[in-house]
Amino acid sequence: MKNRWLNIIALLVLVFQYLPILVLIVFSFDDSRLAVRWTGFTFKWYESLLEEEALLSALKNSLVVASISVAAAGIMGTMAAVGISRLRFPGMDMYRALIMLPIIIPEIAMAVAALTLFLAMGLSLSLATIIVSHIVFCVAYVTLTVMGRMEGMDPKLEEAAQDLGAPPLVAFFKVTLPLLAPGVIAGCLLAFVLSLDDFIITQFTAGVGDTTLPLWIYGSVKFGVKPTINALSTIMIVVTVGTSFLAEAIRRKNMESAPHRR
Repeated sequence: MKNRWLNIIALLVLVFQYLPILVLIVFSFDDSRLAVRWTGFTFKWYESLLEEEALLSALKNSLVVASISVAAAGIMGTMAAVGISRLRFPGMDMYRALIMLPIIIPEIAMAVAALTLFLAMGLSLSLATIIVSHIVFCVAYVTLTVMGRMEGMDPKLEEAAQDLGAPPLVAFFKVTLPLLAPGVIAGCLLAFVLSLDDFIITQFTAGVGDTTLPLWIYGSVKFGVKPTINALSTIMIVVTVGTSFLAEAIRRKNMESAPHRR
């Protein structure tokens, strides 16, 4: 009896979470502009997205921000993960906590802090300030993912390469980095999705005219939810969920195939 009630509650929670998303997806194919009652199936709202110049410009900005942020975070996060996992130094636990802090801190607090810092430094808000802000939280996610991969690696593999005459840097790029690659890719995919979808930090650090996709959507829904917004949101959901599943699949495969420490 207890298990039945737990299953019912779990089902209600899932319905509460995902029913609005399902309704949005369904009405993105509705022929009516009102999106309150089904009138017929159509793809025209998806086709009309290509005619929105402001939308395409916002999409371009989002892709630029996400790509540069993830590229920088991938390098920095990988280096941080290797350092934390392999080195022992005073204050290591505090350093580890500071790296993970952006995941814990409320996003609104990070946004205000970033805005305050940029204004104090006399910097003009632009795509560059958005990118710097995104790198901060992207590094944390990449580091966390790569650290998980590092924990399953045998450090003797790199030591063996060095014993065979490979310099430390060569051993890292020839042995360690290829083994870390799936973890790095999974972390970067996750960070890319988070950067592409971010609204709060972007809202505080964007300059005039530096509109990203989430900002464009927010500005558009102020005047009512158009069918094109439903279509765009559906595409973003599919891309986000697909990328997240891909990152998780890579991470799981990673953990299963990783050489374990003896």
